[in-house]
Amino acid sequence: MPRRLLALILGLSLLTGCGARGDGRTPAHGDAGSGPSSGASAGAVGAAEAAQAFELLQGLGDAWRDRDCAAVGRLTAWAEETLGGRACEATRNGRPAPATAGTLGKYAEPEFLLPASADEDRWFVALAREPDPAYFLFVDEGDGWRLGAGPIPATGDTVPGTASDAASDAVPEAAASSGSTAAASGTGVRARLVPQRYLTYLTDPAGVSGVTFPEGDAAARLRADLGVRRTEAAPDRLTTDVRLVVGPRRVIPLRGGALVVHALEIEYRQRPRPGRSSLSRPVHGGAELRAFTGRSRAAELTGTEIVLLVTGVGDDGEVSTVASRRALADLTAK
Repeated sequence: MPRRLLALILGLSLLTGCGARGDGRTPAHGDAGSGPSSGASAGAVGAAEAAQAFELLQGLGDAWRDRDCAAVGRLTAWAEETLGGRACEATRNGRPAPATAGTLGKYAEPEFLLPASADEDRWFVALAREPDPAYFLFVDEGDGWRLGAGPIPATGDTVPGTASDAASDAVPEAAASSGSTAAASGTGVRARLVPQRYLTYLTDPAGVSGVTFPEGDAAARLRADLGVRRTEAAPDRLTTDVRLVVGPRRVIPLRGGALVVHALEIEYRQRPRPGRSSLSRPVHGGAELRAFTGRSRAAELTGTEIVLLVTGVGDDGEVSTVASRRALADLTAK
């Protein structure tokens, strides 16, 4: 495991209220989808409630295994709900379940990054250390906890620092007080601008905007891959549109920086070159095309991918991708 990522994991255990339940018991899976416990406040999320919500991963993994798309929908929200929509329906037509679905129930040893306070938007982030480091975003939808994003596998060793010693200092941007050092500093401003930074970078292949990411960063690899995809689709015509996935900003301030959980949507449209009635080199074909559309050939393809991201923002201004996951959410054909 990368040394700096390990340092972050160890630092997260310093957060007040994170880690396992104080009584040492694991909450029953049957309680995982229930609403806040009677001891929970209407705002702040406690460690016991977070541990209870984390248990829904087992049920979600079972739902994917059984191709129970209704259950997948009940246990997911935000970006993960989009990834469980038509992609889940496609598994009923022969498409394998996502590779991440088979490991959902195996994630363990979570450290919880708990916002110190919250209003109607209740959420938390979990970093599971086993079987491999991965981030999860859980959101309270009012009728119970759901998985908003995850697993998002850790991709690198560049992190913004160690976690704050006090949960009172680790508040999200949406609930920040005047005492929040991250919200009051330039780091807080940079954290709020992280999603737009990715959008600008990915839609500016010439680099005119001046937005950059470190060589080897997941964002740099994604931009390069989008260019390769257009080249490989030739002589077909491929256009790409990158958008932000709408939702509240999820910012966890840390000592020395912050973590931002966000998501992008990539929509691409592939059309045949003039004079052709079908695609020569479809981006997606074969089993995936049949599972999503019921066709073996297409005159035109429109696909949607979701990119889940955890970004580290340092007090020194450095921005880098800490974790990422990219998955196909939808595919239509004409």
